[in-house]
Amino acid sequence: MPYATLQPVFPLYASCSKHVCNNPPAMHPSAKVVLGPKINAGTSDLSAANTNLWGIKLHWSTGQPEPGRRLRRRMEAPMNLLHDAGIQATQWLQEHFQGSQDWFLFISFAADLRNTFFVLFPIWFHLCEPVGIRLIWVAVIGDWLNLVFKWILFGERPYWWVHETDYYSNASAPAIQQFPLTCETGPGSPSGHAMGAAGVYYVMVTALLSIAMGKKQSKTLKYWILWAMLWTGFWAVQVCVCLSRIFIAAHFPHQVIAGVISGMAVAETFQHIHSIYHASLRRYLGITFFLFSFALGFYLLLRMLGVELLWTLEKAQRWCAHPEWVHIDTTPFASLLRNLGILFGLGLALSSHMYLESCRGKQGCQLSFRLGCAAASLLVLHLFDAFRPPSHIQLLFYVLSFCKSAAVPLATVGLIPYCISQFVATKDKKGV
Repeated sequence: MPYATLQPVFPLYASCSKHVCNNPPAMHPSAKVVLGPKINAGTSDLSAANTNLWGIKLHWSTGQPEPGRRLRRRMEAPMNLLHDAGIQATQWLQEHFQGSQDWFLFISFAADLRNTFFVLFPIWFHLCEPVGIRLIWVAVIGDWLNLVFKWILFGERPYWWVHETDYYSNASAPAIQQFPLTCETGPGSPSGHAMGAAGVYYVMVTALLSIAMGKKQSKTLKYWILWAMLWTGFWAVQVCVCLSRIFIAAHFPHQVIAGVISGMAVAETFQHIHSIYHASLRRYLGITFFLFSFALGFYLLLRMLGVELLWTLEKAQRWCAHPEWVHIDTTPFASLLRNLGILFGLGLALSSHMYLESCRGKQGCQLSFRLGCAAASLLVLHLFDAFRPPSHIQLLFYVLSFCKSAAVPLATVGLIPYCISQFVATKDKKGV
């Protein structure tokens, strides 16, 4: 039967130097006293003697664990049920949709914010600049909030929880498959993929509807047909992303639902923040510094309080089926610096002479020029993305990841449009 170990609370009890204290504290009403051997206060292994500092054993008459552990188990019980339901959902999807494995892996790959920065941003920025800027802000701030939420909520991931939980103590744990995109190293709640996809696609859908509505703000039949099609497509994408994350055992269902809601909330908030379109370089630098300082300070503060925020790294390395599937670029600080690099680079690009001379010049109003910039940006960024920072030195990896991310908007917004505008201007002079 379990024993209750009582620790000395007051200095009076802690200072007993001989055998035992003469005044033991009051016992829990559900406990009964069983006399045991007295021990010296200097004994280091109290649990081995199954006694406490007053030389007694406590047997819980109900056969239940001590009150603290009982309370902890009561708190864990609802989450265990929620996690078990998620494991059953993962197992069901893997059994019934095994043939769709490649589709689910593609969806998880496509929903990564990397594709927002390398694909969607260049297209939208050169076709509708305010939407491109809003995409970056929603993606960066949303992913930063996702990091903070994950550090606060301590969410588990299915692929390690199923091995570590004692929920299946009387039965064998369910067998779930792992995939190359399963072994992410951060906490699981809320889902970053679901949150990012919801925020980014919410921005694009609302932007298309605003363009369709026109300056007259008229909502015709064609508008409502487009409205129905776009929002149906939006929710179809969200369902696919959520099912994908559950299928590969990277998230529980409640985590992806929380991600979708959070992403939409961030995107809707930025619908009403118009200062981002005219922010100065100083504002970009200040916000970048604040986001980094807050995240680092929050991390160090909790470390001082004894809370290890990188507790998931050990779990990922221990329970991932293939060690090579654990990548440093999925760690919390890697994503933080990658996103802050994007925001920092956008601020530099929008304040650069190259941007002002090209995109803000006469050529910037021409559709052919903007289409050419978008196409050239996609090509250059695709080649640039082939560069992978070395990961054997973490600090070097983080610094190079920040620089690589900063180069993306610098090239898209400043360098590529400037080169194209200079090429066109030179060609026009020769033609004259």
